Formats: sequence, structure tokens, C-alpha cells
Amino acid sequence: MKAILQNFRTGAMNVADVPPPTAKPGGVLVHNVASLVSAGTEKAIIELARMNPLQKAKARPDLVKKVLNRAAQEGLLGTAKIVMNLVSAPRPLGYSCAGIVRTVGAGVTDLQPGDRVACAGIGYANHAEVVFVPRNLCVPIPEGVDFHDAAFVTLGAIAMQGVRQADLRVGENVVVLGLGLVGQITAQICVASGCRVFGSDLDPAKVKLALQLGAQAGQAGDVVAAVREFTRGRGADAILITAATPSSEPVALAAELARDRARVVAVGDVGLHLQRRAYYEKELDLRLSRSYGPGRYDPSYEEKGTDYPIGYVRWTENRNMESFLDLVGQGRVRIAPLVTHRFPIEQAEHAYGLLTGETKEPYIGILLEYDAEREQPSTIELKPVDAVKGDGVRFGIIGAGQFAQGILLPRLKKVPGVTITGIATGSGLTSRGVAEKYGCQFCTSDHKELLARADIDAVLIATRHNLHAPMVAEALAAGKHVFVEKPLAIDDAQLRQVEQAFKGDRVLTVGFNRRFSPLAVELKSAFPEKPVAITYRVNAGAVAGSSWVQDPAEGGGRIVGEVCHFVDLLQFLADAAPVEVVAWALGERSESPSDPDNVSIQIRFANGSLGTILYVANGDPGFPKERVEVFGGGAVGVIDNWRDLKIRRHGKTSGRKPFLAAEKGFEEELAAFVQSCRQGGALPIPFAGLVQTSRATFAIQESLRSGQPVAIG
Repeated sequence: MKAILQNFRTGAMNVADVPPPTAKPGGVLVHNVASLVSAGTEKAIIELARMNPLQKAKARPDLVKKVLNRAAQEGLLGTAKIVMNLVSAPRPLGYSCAGIVRTVGAGVTDLQPGDRVACAGIGYANHAEVVFVPRNLCVPIPEGVDFHDAAFVTLGAIAMQGVRQADLRVGENVVVLGLGLVGQITAQICVASGCRVFGSDLDPAKVKLALQLGAQAGQAGDVVAAVREFTRGRGADAILITAATPSSEPVALAAELARDRARVVAVGDVGLHLQRRAYYEKELDLRLSRSYGPGRYDPSYEEKGTDYPIGYVRWTENRNMESFLDLVGQGRVRIAPLVTHRFPIEQAEHAYGLLTGETKEPYIGILLEYDAEREQPSTIELKPVDAVKGDGVRFGIIGAGQFAQGILLPRLKKVPGVTITGIATGSGLTSRGVAEKYGCQFCTSDHKELLARADIDAVLIATRHNLHAPMVAEALAAGKHVFVEKPLAIDDAQLRQVEQAFKGDRVLTVGFNRRFSPLAVELKSAFPEKPVAITYRVNAGAVAGSSWVQDPAEGGGRIVGEVCHFVDLLQFLADAAPVEVVAWALGERSESPSDPDNVSIQIRFANGSLGTILYVANGDPGFPKERVEVFGGGAVGVIDNWRDLKIRRHGKTSGRKPFLAAEKGFEEELAAFVQSCRQGGALPIPFAGLVQTSRATFAIQESLRSGQPVAIG
């Protein structure tokens, strides 16, 4: 399918042929007919991407802080490589579209193939021939509303939420500051609500358009006197700021235009440095409007389909989308006069030329159009099949998110004899860019097509956690060697599925990289005598309870999803299987999410060794993340954050300190996996050890719930 992608590092945009996304539970697959180019949001994204690194840093200090924290943990060189890989990845544009439902995912019961729908959401309602959209981010299009009007649904919902925040009453005087698309729609909704509307914009042509669409008055430039006259000397009851500017002038102007105790609503992205006296003396009510409405930025609502009860939240973002389309269907909001340009998707770069100023034409509404009947193959062949050299290993990659692109793929490519043959991603959008970067023969959105190919020997699975075990079982059944990122499984049923699928004739390993670190190998060799006592402190940092990682059904929780790493390393250093665990959460258990962020874990091993994991999220994220200490045989060994190893024995200290980057073992684990695939010998990690690590994490969860020690079966 054709889609618009942007390189965030360079700002370059292009219309690319990429595989269409696959349908997932809780949403629908939509073939677009039209999508709207946002002159505000998308122009800002384009301008940010075209900035030089220093300008980007000034514009996004929050991201700079994250990079600096990571550099402190991982080293400057390693962090720089990760950042360059991630910012070079292609990103989709667009967030408002309309089309025809082609496939309905599991759990969606009120939409059917063939239904006309309007869709919203960055990352979902993209400028692409086919999009996957969660149910709460799409609404049926009413009879009489065409696709082109419906493609404005996101901006319509933004305007609708702004009007709701203004809490208007029939007959009130309303001023709309900024008459771009959102402002024009806002003004019309206010008129439809029975209000008298004054529109203001720096561009006289936009004021004229607002008057044609129903505003009772308007003016460009200085409007204080005109608004005073329009409101019969009283001042406006409500001012909706729909402009987009870093300046705080609009909020200052709003105070001048307002009556005593009026409402001021910031809908657009404007500066908010207030003149306190102006707002204080009139006791003005300043309100912010959160995008499309309640539900925005809540993953449980937007991605998982959990609606808010209508008795408590009347107007969610989905219901705002519906009500906007109802007004369009009734003719009370007119969209057609706002459209100044239409382009087929193939000519999308001309559309963006208007936004960037390369094309010197006035514009307001820009639509992209699509052929909804065009066939969309799930696989795109990029080049002929390469001949296999000697004992080379041909890889298929399933999942190409941040971890795969930033960590795994650059290192896998460097392993001698490795060919990355194909990339499969569920969205399809990133697969082609990643595939071309690594010289792949094909890209696809259907991992089953990847598994069916004879020109792939091994697969690397880096999807969300709940998909790991089923895909491992599928890949083993297809005769592939398998490298799967941690965890192997998120529950006992999934683990049994893997145990049944593993026959021992293919290599299977899990991304427990730390045991492959040269520092870990050297530390273990310093303690040949067992038992040993091990402590592992992890300053993990907080993860929002709404994150998919915390979701028991999708991520499995932090114990299964991350603590498994540390259990595996303890098992490696103890050189024995874990046999019993006991765990406690910090504070009141009832205040914790399903997997608490702050836990202390004790593990007893079969040879008598003892391990302690202190996993906390309530510390300073800038403090070093990990510290491992081993005690035994008259010696002490310490690894500090994988950047420093010290071994103290008989009063003497030895060790090693990597110079440029933390040594976490990623390169070594991938090389070990490839070597096993070539030779067909011992697994990089014994299969029994993989199973025991998973069972240990399940036992930790059980102990946290029961407060009792749990044996590992």
C-alpha cells in the first residue's frame, strides 16, 4: 500500500509502498477514501523534524533529558548509536481519515465489513491506503455525509471538546481567536449552539470565510473595540483560543475581550504566560481543552476499548466524533467550503509543499484521496533471493520496534555469516524502511508468510510479550531456529505451549543477554566453589500503570517481563537451578499494581546458593541502574552497571572497566545463537534453564500474592 513516511532525523518525506497493517483484536482494518492534512499539528511535526540537532534539543528538552540519563547508564557511544538508529526510522504522518471497513478484529461486534467509518488518532488514522484503528477511535459515518467531510472528524472532535469546555449557553457572546480549520469549525459549532459569534484572525480572508459560514461578526487585526461594540459594551461571555503560536499574546488579548468572570478556553497550542492582574481582577476562568476529549491519552480507552460510563462521562472523544458528524449531516456545520486542495495519495508531496511554503498558494483544508478498491498484497519483494554462502544463517525478523531497531538489529547485522532476509511488522509501516536499511529481500505485515519461506533459517522475535510463546511455537513447527526476546512466556499455559513445541532439533534461546557479558563470564569464573551468595540491585525506574508492560494480558507485568533477566543471571552465576522463592512488595500491597514496582526477592538454588534481587522504581533515574555482588570462597566480586568489574581476593583487587560503552552482552548472545544454528550443538542457554527462569518469575508473582515461600516445580 502507499503511505506517507517521514525521516525524523532529516525531515525528508516520501510516499512509500509498504505492506498494509494486519487486523488485531479490538479494532478494524479500514481502506481509506480520504484523509485530512492538518495545517497545524502536521506542520509543527514537519518543522520539528527539519530542525538541526541543537534546535530539536531546545524544542524537546524532555527527550534530551532521557538521552542524557541513558548515556549515564549505557555510555555515550552506545547511546549515540541507539539514538541515531531510532531517529532514522520512518514515521507515519496523519491523524484524521475516513474509509470503508474491510476486516473486523475479535471483540468488535457493532461494526461490519463494508461499513463507512471516520477515524482519529496519531499512529492509527494515518495517511495510508489501509489503516488499523481501535474501536474507540472510529465512528460510523451518518447517511448523507460523504467521506471527504467525514475525514475532518479529528479536528471536529477537537473543536467540539473546546466548545464543551466553554460551557456555552444559548444567546451568549463568543469570540473565536484564530480561524484556521479548528477555528472555522469551532465558530460554526458555537453558532449551532445558539450563540452570537465574533471571529478574529490575522488573515482577512479567513475572517471573511467565517462570516460566510455563519459568524455574526469578525475582524482582522486590533479587535478590542469591535468586540466591545459586538457585545453591547459588556465583553465576551467566552473566548475560545484556536490559534497556534508560542506567543502568550492570545491569552492576554482574551483577558481584554472578556466580561467579568468569563471563560477563556485554550484549544490551540499557545503560550500560557498569564498577566495575573488582568485575570485576577475579572476573576476569569482559564480552561484547557484536552484534544479530542475524555479518553485521550488513556491507553485503556483508546487501545483496549474500555469505554467510560455515559452517566459519568457524557462526552468522550468517540462521542465527540459522533456529535460532530451529526452536525455535519444536519448541515449545521459545513465542511466543503473549507477544502481548498485535493491530491491523490501519489501526489502527497505536493500537498506538503503547501505547508512548508515551497508552493506559494493560500490554503486551509487539504485532502488526500485514495482508491479503496485497490488490492493490497501483504508482502513486498524488494530484491532477488541471495545465494547462501557456506554456513551462513538467513534471518527473518518479527517485530521491529525501538528495542529491535536500536539494539538488536545493528548488532545482529555485524555477526559474520548473517543475512537478514525479511522483516515482518504488524503495522507494515516501518517494515520497508527497516528492510531496505538492512538489505532485506522482502518485507511483510504477515509473520506467517515469513515463517513459510524456505529462504529463512532462523527467526528473531521482538514483539509484545503476549505474542512471544505462540510465535515461538509456530516458528519451531515451521522448522526455524528461534531467538525470542524476553520473556519466553507470560504464564504457565504459554510456557507449556513452548515445552510441547520444542523437540530439540532446532536452536531456541531467549534474549537473556547479561549472562553473555564478558564481565559476567569473568565474574562467574572467579567463583568456582559453590555455594555463593549473590545480591542484585536494580534501580529500574517507574513505568506507568497504564503501560502495556504492566498489563497482565499483554505485557505480563514487570516481574515476568523484566525481572526474568535478573533471575537468569543469578541462575548463571550460581550455576544451579532455582528451587524456591519468596518475595515481598514495598508498602501496602493493595496500593500496588498487579506487579508491584518495588519488590525484594529471595531465591534459593539447588546447590545451596542464595540470591537476592532488590528491584525498585522509587529511586532517582539518573543513579546507576544495576549492581551485582557475589560473595564466596573468601572473595567478593562486583559489577557496577555493566561498566566496571572488581574482584577482591586475599586483599588484592583485580578487574576491568570498559572504556566507551556498557558491556551488557548483546553482541555475544547473538553470536552464540548464530554459532549454535551453524553447528547444531548445545543451546546457548540450556532449555531447562529457560523453563526454570520462567517458572521462577511465576512463583515470584504467586509469593507476592500469598506472602509465602513458593517452590519452583
